[in-house]
Amino acid sequence: MANAEVVVVGPGELPLITDLYNEIFRPPHDVEFFRRRLLGRYNTLLLVANVDRQPVGFATGFELKPSVYFAWLSGVRPDLRRMGIASQLHEAMCAWAAEREYHYTRMECHNGHRPILHMAIKMGYNIVGVRWDPDRSENLIIFEKDLVDFHDE
Repeated sequence: MANAEVVVVGPGELPLITDLYNEIFRPPHDVEFFRRRLLGRYNTLLLVANVDRQPVGFATGFELKPSVYFAWLSGVRPDLRRMGIASQLHEAMCAWAAEREYHYTRMECHNGHRPILHMAIKMGYNIVGVRWDPDRSENLIIFEKDLVDFHDE
């Protein structure tokens, strides 16, 4: 298991997050894609995971509604997957959201992304819905997790 250092970064690090995203996912996006999506969002959070002082993963989120924090995009470099880094990023986001008195975190995952589906269930998420993604012609599974355990810490 990797022991990543998870740090909160500001909007000035969107180029780094974009580079990580493009290393992990296709199709690639530019920095403006992230800026547009986060524009006007409340309580945006940008996290970067470092291993040996090298950025290897990221997580992004924002308030969906006053009681729900949305884990938007996250990823870990393919060569460092299955080492617990995504879980560390996610735990950091949940703790951050709980400190700000959110009751739930929500995330969505395409039905075809089996590793993420398994990770969400393993991390205590419940399936609360399904919606059609017309951009990818695929179902998105909607997950929610109660942050009650984080409020008790």
